[in-house]
Amino acid sequence: MACLSLSQLQKFQEDGFLVLEGFFSADECVAMQQRIGEIVAKMAVPVHCRTEFSTQEEEQLRAQGSTDYFLSSGDKIRFFFEKGVFDKKGSFLVPPEKSINKIGHALHAHDPVFKCVTHSPKMQALARSLGLQTPVVVQSMYIFKQPHFGGEGEPESRQRPQREIWDIHGCQVFWGRGRRLPRCPQVSPHQDASFLYTEPLGRVLGLWIAVEDATLENGCLWFIPGSHTSGVSRRMVRNPAGSAPGTCFLGSEPARDNSLFVPTPVKQGTLVLIHGEVVHKSEQNLSNRSRQAYTFHLMEASGTTWSPENWLQPTAELPFPPLYT
Repeated sequence: MACLSLSQLQKFQEDGFLVLEGFFSADECVAMQQRIGEIVAKMAVPVHCRTEFSTQEEEQLRAQGSTDYFLSSGDKIRFFFEKGVFDKKGSFLVPPEKSINKIGHALHAHDPVFKCVTHSPKMQALARSLGLQTPVVVQSMYIFKQPHFGGEGEPESRQRPQREIWDIHGCQVFWGRGRRLPRCPQVSPHQDASFLYTEPLGRVLGLWIAVEDATLENGCLWFIPGSHTSGVSRRMVRNPAGSAPGTCFLGSEPARDNSLFVPTPVKQGTLVLIHGEVVHKSEQNLSNRSRQAYTFHLMEASGTTWSPENWLQPTAELPFPPLYT
């Protein structure tokens, strides 16, 4: 099952994504959820998340703290929160497990459960069947897609704060102050290679594991089949050290015809392969259930240059680890 058939390879090459049902068992998914629960129970919330600043200078320090926290998270396990989950004293307004947008970006390296999932024999067999010679793991995330997030405040396009930090899924991982905003109500159409750019293109692969059922109601993935063949429309790059914001975009995201998107609801345990240039998105989760997923990205290292302008960079402490063990 871990090895793709010729027909599956052809479909992936044509569509830019592929759904593999039942790749992980229910027990394996429960083990990931239980481990995340343990991690959340022990998490240390950074000061810049808990503190409500009152002066412009303090707010600038908060924005810089958020920037540094995000940009230096590539070799660490860090927590990124939804808007409005802390009061002015830094205390949780909701249960801590309901406050988190995602955990990233090195679960694959530092946590034994997620390291085993990432480097499992079936993952390695799958990569080999795709023809990957020297794949390395560049980053990983556990995404919560919390329930009932959406419908508050004005549309995001009208209320975007000046200080922005964007993650690989097109969401602001920290919001600026001001009027209350939708808490990452949807993931805008994007290409992963906009954030994880390589030369040549076509060397990045996303592996998205449905830890819970992903439905139309709780925000399943949507794809434009075949959209991975036209290059990358924009890139997120690092600004010079010490600049605020810490990143900026080169180019722009073209208008997408919503009728081209195909919904991809999947059951728990499904693995979705995502080509680095395929256009995809997810809608708001307006249900009463979360839509948890574990996702990581591989790069074919052979003959590939990782852009030094990418927000995510390997470090001396954590070079990109080989997938094959």
